[in-house]
Amino acid sequence: MNNANKIALVTGAGTGIGKAAAVSLAEAGFTVVLAGRRLEPLEAVAAELGGKGHPIAADVADPASVAALFAATADRFGRLDVLFNNAGGWSPATPIEDIPLEDWQRVVNVNLTGVFLCTQAAIRLMKAQDPKGGRIINNGSISAHAPRPLTGPYTATKHAVSGLTKQVALEGRAHNIACGQIDIGNADTDMAVKMKSGILQANGQIMVEPTFDPVHAGRAVAYMAGLPLDANVLTMTIMATNAPFVGRG
Repeated sequence: MNNANKIALVTGAGTGIGKAAAVSLAEAGFTVVLAGRRLEPLEAVAAELGGKGHPIAADVADPASVAALFAATADRFGRLDVLFNNAGGWSPATPIEDIPLEDWQRVVNVNLTGVFLCTQAAIRLMKAQDPKGGRIINNGSISAHAPRPLTGPYTATKHAVSGLTKQVALEGRAHNIACGQIDIGNADTDMAVKMKSGILQANGQIMVEPTFDPVHAGRAVAYMAGLPLDANVLTMTIMATNAPFVGRG
């Protein structure tokens, strides 16, 4: 499919899954708006993408910053075809009863409210543009299906993102807007460092977990993004083959 005139926006695009997705989207022909809190890594990714990457510093947890991000995208490109809600974060491993409220709120603000704010802005733009419509892809997690020990805020937000994905998929039908979710397990990014040295399991053991190259997650996002709008991947799970997720590990 020809994506040469299509615009994609990736949040958290400076590192990890976001960077991998941005690279794959650019390789597939998209022009990619690179959003994130830190401009320097975004500029580095943009340099790799040549004329296909356009960095904009933005904080998805800040409504004013999100509004400015989408306004800048609309002003520069006139439309938005794909939003990849990728930005997210963890909190320190803590039993539920001991989680500080500020840690809970920080994770909720980025992982859930940030997705909500960007989704709202994308829908408004996609409804107004001509031709109208577009696609929203949410980065869930295998934690959207099964929790890790001591990760209450992260697990709760990723379960909530699954509900939001389905809600947007339902409401988007009237406006030619498709919405799907990619659940990624153990991609070899900065967030997976503990997995390679040993991470707590449900049975109390510490175990090294297999990881996989995030380039494959990026290509999966690009595949979802490249579908015609009459087809949608509602959910996709991509994971390290031997990760202890299915069954009892």
